[in-house]
Amino acid sequence: MQAATADTPLQQDIPRWMVMLLAAACGIIVANLYYAQPLIGPISRATGISLGAAGLIVTLTQIGYGLGLLFIVPMGDLFENRRLVLTGLVLTCVALVGAALAESAMQLLASVLLIGISSVGAQVLVPYAAHFSRPETRGRAVGNVMSGLLLGILLARPLASLVADLFGWHAIFGLSAVVVAALIAVLSRYLPQRHPPAGMHYLALLASMWTLVKTTPVLRRRSLYHAMLFASFSLFWTASPLFLAELGISQKGIALFAFAGVIGVVAAPIAGRMADRGWSRPATGAALLCASLSFLLPHLVQGGRELSLGVLLAVAILLDFAVAANLVLSQRAIYALGGEIRSRLNGLFMATFFAGGALGSALGGWVYAQAGWSGATWVGFAFPFLALLFYLTELRARK
Repeated sequence: MQAATADTPLQQDIPRWMVMLLAAACGIIVANLYYAQPLIGPISRATGISLGAAGLIVTLTQIGYGLGLLFIVPMGDLFENRRLVLTGLVLTCVALVGAALAESAMQLLASVLLIGISSVGAQVLVPYAAHFSRPETRGRAVGNVMSGLLLGILLARPLASLVADLFGWHAIFGLSAVVVAALIAVLSRYLPQRHPPAGMHYLALLASMWTLVKTTPVLRRRSLYHAMLFASFSLFWTASPLFLAELGISQKGIALFAFAGVIGVVAAPIAGRMADRGWSRPATGAALLCASLSFLLPHLVQGGRELSLGVLLAVAILLDFAVAANLVLSQRAIYALGGEIRSRLNGLFMATFFAGGALGSALGGWVYAQAGWSGATWVGFAFPFLALLFYLTELRARK
């Protein structure tokens, strides 16, 4: 596949094998952000981190990722993209080895911070699908790549739990380091170069991001929609393991439950095709409504332990379906705004909705401790419902 210098129509559309490669790469990279989440207990005990400070393990990863989204991903509009991705992956590999060998709190915390910062290479790769696609197939390509990214997010936690149960918590970081090293070799061989248009230095690039926020209503609206959805998603996957444990489900059972939520990822390519057909607006409303209704199910259908587990599974599938669909719809809308600003738009969008996810994660455990599963579901409902109310203002504005 030939290199690209701008977002110009190419004679050939992006090959299917390249879409699959980008999807696999994004999933492998983004999974590194979530391996530590289910392992906070054993990690804190092994490294001497107090229970009160154990949250830093996840928080520093999220802080690092947020910094990378704001200060590294926009470089995709300035520097050659392939080199930017490979450099980030080398740093990720080094950080994973550091975490795999960590015996002290300082080494572990420094490693997870670097993992967060360097893992933003996935968000440089996602726009590749848009850069090398024809406009009429862009939504489908982005949807397929995002399926891989979402699979990485959803599979990381149960995979980490299972590997740690068999080999200890260090093993998942060592295993990931080997996989990332193999990914570096593959991408260095097959990932095409992309040279963005020249003419802007780095500080001007960063300064332009605030201008993009002020002058791009689609970016603001789509960022808010998905920040609310990702907050509910993170809250659910923080509180639901606590509820499952309360129901008497083992740690392995909780890990297997997380695998079931992967079914919702099929929404990503479906949403991409709907966007290509011009159905983004109604599909967005359907996604927000689906997420809202999913949190009402535990209140509408109540019963014994088996029924509660069935309802919880339905909530997981519906919520994951809504989040996957809205993510692709939002990125399809944002990527249509122009190739020369695509990396900056993607960085701003991702940073905003990951901030929503961090809020949801922080609230999940606290709300569950204060108000139980019922309270957590009501807070989870509030996020997409507020987004749905904001979505209705978009419809009124069109009328």
